[in-house]
Amino acid sequence: MSLRQVLASPSWAEHVRLLAGAAGLDRPLATVQATLDASHDPVPDELVVVVRPVAGIDWQIDALLRRCADAGATGVLLPGTEPLAASRLLADRLAVPLLTTGASPLDLVVEARLLLAAPELARADLLLATHRALGDRPRPPEDVVAVLRRLLRSPVAVLDDRGAPLAGDLAETGSVRLGEPVPQRIDLDGGVLLAHPVLLQRPALWLTAELRGTEAARADVVPPALAVAAGVLQRWLLANRLELERDARSRTALLGDLLRLDSEPGADLRRRVADAGWRLGGWHVGLHIGVSAAVDTVARTQEVVRALGAEDVEAVVVEHGDGWTGWVTFDQEPTAERVRSLASRLQAAHRALRLGAHMGVGRPHPRPDGLAATVAEASDASRLAATRPETGHFLHVDQLGMAQLLLEWTRTDTFEPAARALVAPLKDAPGDLVRTLASYLDAESSIAETATVLGVHRNTVAARIARIEQLLGVDLSRPDERLALHLASRAVILAGP
Repeated sequence: MSLRQVLASPSWAEHVRLLAGAAGLDRPLATVQATLDASHDPVPDELVVVVRPVAGIDWQIDALLRRCADAGATGVLLPGTEPLAASRLLADRLAVPLLTTGASPLDLVVEARLLLAAPELARADLLLATHRALGDRPRPPEDVVAVLRRLLRSPVAVLDDRGAPLAGDLAETGSVRLGEPVPQRIDLDGGVLLAHPVLLQRPALWLTAELRGTEAARADVVPPALAVAAGVLQRWLLANRLELERDARSRTALLGDLLRLDSEPGADLRRRVADAGWRLGGWHVGLHIGVSAAVDTVARTQEVVRALGAEDVEAVVVEHGDGWTGWVTFDQEPTAERVRSLASRLQAAHRALRLGAHMGVGRPHPRPDGLAATVAEASDASRLAATRPETGHFLHVDQLGMAQLLLEWTRTDTFEPAARALVAPLKDAPGDLVRTLASYLDAESSIAETATVLGVHRNTVAARIARIEQLLGVDLSRPDERLALHLASRAVILAGP
């Protein structure tokens, strides 16, 4: 054990102060010896604890520091003594730690000797303290972080799979990159980061502690306490997840009943809507956010709500289909300017989500039946947005025009097989020719704009277009062939593999 590890123990950390000689904190420590004055002859790896004050006779302190350096002793602890600056400079030059305390030196001697006799004692003490502080019931992340921060006297945080804090905070947040969900130790500049997984599946959650200064010496003491706290947090997360899924199923079922309405809602449905805090009156503007199947929509719902709230959008958000369906309700029919403002704020929220999402926005419609209409429009716009990187994967129905009508046609059972057959020669050719064709026709045959959208060189686009015309045997300057291929490529991309 080193002197640095002893200094990190609770009593020593609270009552002992390092005056000088920090370079020697990692010296090995084998014994702790109490002495009445500064005349003691030290032995190797010994910490000398002077019981009586020696203020006013600093030459004795200087002599003791020199004897410690000659003997290879670990350091000197003085009771309530502030030696002269010369003595502190001497301790720095000899690399002999010089400590002081206002507490009882003999109590500190007892604790240090216990640590030396039973190195596991500090780990066991912290483990028991963590058990007592957290108890048996599940605790939310904020509570767990607060308890550990107090026990460890260090920053503690719960991090998501991107290293962003869900509760607490770390100085190294943003630069932390955790790999496989197993306990990890990461060396920092001047400290140590300890991380214990809370959820083992992807995406993982992590309980982390950042130990710096003397606390870094406890890096081998803290992990069992982190494991206990992670178990408490895991039980809370699992219980909370069950509640979230139950609420999500209830909201999704209620939305489904509203979207299937073909007449005025009955009393039971109106009561359920009121219980959910939703409004059926007024004018509704629907939105739909689509994501890949890998995204946990239940766990991410609050993230979506926060992103909308950050743009001052008060929307109902429901887990639905391939993502989230929502709507904003106005008391009166909104003006075109208010609708454009809403669409702009929704687009800003969409950019902030970073979920690989595509968003569509419907037009204003009144009453309960209008809610179903605007949600349907938003869903159509979202499907189109998924294939429109040039719009940032965001579309408002007012931007679609004729494309919305064509979308309905391309979703029929007869058109999709014909579309696949039409572009089949491009499927196995290199260069993602189907998407190149769609982007080229979206850009009204502009080679430069297509190259910008796809992130490739103009010559690459030109070569691909020539290859497409050759494989399909078409002339893309002819309007009828352009229209057929534009619809076919969009339908194939929209339908997926």
